[in-house]
Amino acid sequence: MSQKLVIVESPAKMKTIKKFLGSTYDVAASMGHVRDLPKSTMGVDCKNGFEPKYITIRGKGDLIADLKKAVKKSDMIYLATDPDREGEAISWHLMAALGLDEKDKNVKRITFNEITEKAVKEAIKKPRRLDMDLVDAQQARRVMDRVVGYSISPLLWEKIKKGLSAGRVQSATLNILCKREEEIAAFIPEEYWTIDATMKNGAKEAKASYYGERNGEAVKKTQLKNEAEATSVVEDVKGKEMLVSEVKKTERVKNPPLPFTTSTMQQDSSRLLNISTYNTMRIAQKLYEDGLITYLRTDSVRISDDAMAMAKSFIEKTYGEAYVSNKGNGGKAGQNVQDAHEAIRPTHIENTPESVKDKLGRDEYRLYSLIWNRFVASRMTPAVYDVTNVRLEREGHVFNASGSQVKFKGYLAVYKSKDDDEEKQDLSFLHEGDNVIFAKIQKNQHFTEPPAHYTEASLVKEMEELGIGRPSTYAPTITTLLARHYIAKEKKNLFVTELGTAVNDLMRNSFPDIADPKFTAKMEEDLDEVAEGKMDWRKLLEEFYPGLEKELEEAKTTLTKVKVADEVSDVPCDKCGRMMVIKYGPHGKFLACPGFPECRNTKPLLEKTGDKCPDCGADVIKRRTKKGRAFYTCENEKCEWISWNRPKKS
Repeated sequence: MSQKLVIVESPAKMKTIKKFLGSTYDVAASMGHVRDLPKSTMGVDCKNGFEPKYITIRGKGDLIADLKKAVKKSDMIYLATDPDREGEAISWHLMAALGLDEKDKNVKRITFNEITEKAVKEAIKKPRRLDMDLVDAQQARRVMDRVVGYSISPLLWEKIKKGLSAGRVQSATLNILCKREEEIAAFIPEEYWTIDATMKNGAKEAKASYYGERNGEAVKKTQLKNEAEATSVVEDVKGKEMLVSEVKKTERVKNPPLPFTTSTMQQDSSRLLNISTYNTMRIAQKLYEDGLITYLRTDSVRISDDAMAMAKSFIEKTYGEAYVSNKGNGGKAGQNVQDAHEAIRPTHIENTPESVKDKLGRDEYRLYSLIWNRFVASRMTPAVYDVTNVRLEREGHVFNASGSQVKFKGYLAVYKSKDDDEEKQDLSFLHEGDNVIFAKIQKNQHFTEPPAHYTEASLVKEMEELGIGRPSTYAPTITTLLARHYIAKEKKNLFVTELGTAVNDLMRNSFPDIADPKFTAKMEEDLDEVAEGKMDWRKLLEEFYPGLEKELEEAKTTLTKVKVADEVSDVPCDKCGRMMVIKYGPHGKFLACPGFPECRNTKPLLEKTGDKCPDCGADVIKRRTKKGRAFYTCENEKCEWISWNRPKKS
């Protein structure tokens, strides 16, 4: 009996697939890449066609030996790595490491977008050859990023600080964050005033707000610039009858969301679940390998006909025919979409979140629920609102009131994000020609707000809109910026550190193309051209490298050393009295005396979480073990409360 070998990346994926295939199949895992560029040198011959010098990854020797033995026992080899450029490259490297011939009829490439029995068996029935255009696109990205990183990073070590790094996508993203910081710093607030009023009719009440002024037939929206203007309006209407000049009733239709792409999944996971982009991808990877969701790296919103039919049947049975959408299978989320696979969705809609809850961890359950609900909602009818807009007038002053109620829930029966309106006030007691008196009226001073700091969710959205990176790069890019301490995260907001500003200034001045988001987006378009077989990957590098080489030589001779000051804390050194500074170590921030080497005093940085101790009510402090694991204690030294977990919100 012939034996067949299926090679995947991970042990989890291997275990899931083994359940679907019979005894004639052996399934093995490569544990990711088996070959890569060396860490100690650039590993790219820039003078001879940018030839990469791949080596076996350290520690993979025994694994490759075992795979070779499995290959010898098998009559057919199926390379079943992920269905994207990275997966194609892993298969290519596996062929090289295992001595497999690309032209051998017994060596096949198979892909599937979900780890289900049906998908795996159908993939085996439809094998193909290795797609070298996809391999070349991955090689081009890997080589380009290696050349950029290994060329510029040593310059950063020399001119700023050791341990720093520069990257193509990383530098452009840092520049976006720095520009936002500059906008915030340059912002000059402007004063303005609003007027809020409450009107009552028996037990019913509704709120209205000042809108503007009437001039003949026209009503002009007006901003009150100071207290005198606001006071004048209040005095004119306070205690006096307001005419209900218009009651306008309309119906508003709100369409359901599209199913998740990688970007939108990361955004909603961050906004709604407070899970970082890195952890979102880690959790989603496990859900994929366990066969619960389709492939997690995608910028397509397309879904298969089978998935549409599956959703239609479930929605009709659970919610009724009126909730079933008849729209098509979706389009593309934007330009340059790699539409090789579907949107992110559950593999089997019958696997409701509650039915699999016992098999999942807390965050796995929360993310799976989000994906499941979003997919089901995407196949449902729109929500319908009854909307009422009321206009009230007195002596030319115009106030508006608006209200809405859900007429038909539609997709809201399943999925509601922070963008979905809650039910608003009932204005049914107001009719045209009525006269009402404001029971309360209040003027409020405001100042215009600067642009908001980026969060992980808004940064991912910005990266996607600008075309920087691809679905697989968003989370690693943000993680690297945080790890290098170029940015810091407080609550959900991302702030640029002094170190990040220094690195960005150097990149902007000496390597303007690398720091330019538009240039990086153009490089992504070129990589797409390589993937489609329309451009040679070496030509892409030949056009890019000379400019980088010239900028590098100029920077080496013109740049002076930059000193980045440490952030000074409010904690005095208990040995010498100097104010301690904040330093970064392998396990995060700590306090150190600036008098080093005369004074070598260090101590942990007490990082307040914003929580209160469940025993005494004092502030909770986040600390770390020597191995970096977080734990929590009470700021009150007399309190003995300690936990591996943050206290639950009451």
